[in-house]
Amino acid sequence: MSTGTHLARVRTFHPRRGRMNGRHADALTRLWPRWGVAIPETPTTRLDLDALFGRQAPVVLEIGSGMGEATIEMAAADPARDYLAVDVHTPGVASLLAVVEERGLTNVRVGLGDAIMLLRHMLAPASLDAVHAFFPDPWPKARHHKRRLFQPDHVALLRSRLAPGGRLRCATDWAEYAEVMLETLSADPDLVNEHEGYAPRLAARPVTKFEQRGVEAGREIFDLGFRRR
Repeated sequence: MSTGTHLARVRTFHPRRGRMNGRHADALTRLWPRWGVAIPETPTTRLDLDALFGRQAPVVLEIGSGMGEATIEMAAADPARDYLAVDVHTPGVASLLAVVEERGLTNVRVGLGDAIMLLRHMLAPASLDAVHAFFPDPWPKARHHKRRLFQPDHVALLRSRLAPGGRLRCATDWAEYAEVMLETLSADPDLVNEHEGYAPRLAARPVTKFEQRGVEAGREIFDLGFRRR
């Protein structure tokens, strides 16, 4: 996303680097050609989701999958749907690939790169059964709010990639961002809040290490659940 020809694209993520252990490096080398999805800086090709997963099935996109804890548990419990998990953290992507192999899951693919570019250029309209965004970066400083995932243009893009009746499930432990998310999602005329205000916790969503740290720090967890008309 660019605000001008001479300005860098405003990203919703902070580039993260990290060292991989031997197991994860090996998993990335061996498994990326089979289950990895590269997201270029300027994508030019649409993804064929049926070809990617080798079948026709509803697809769930998880934005910001981290180390893959939620992806693994939800995909394992939901074999009728396919899961495309996307993150910018290479060690997290490698870890997820390793566990996918260990668990013998066939319904998970892993993308590395900017989820907004994936949505805008690589996924067809109405191609997703659900979008999950659990604990996106809250970018708490006011000057960084433009980087937040949940703002009107991004929400419109997310919604456009959902099939009619498709669901958007989100969670955050940042109270101010939760209010913004609820307000922004509620303002989209083609999204329906399935609850009055915040949603009950999604039963299928496991408590990840990241979430547990927030709970231990005394932060409240806010879930949201919306459906495309």
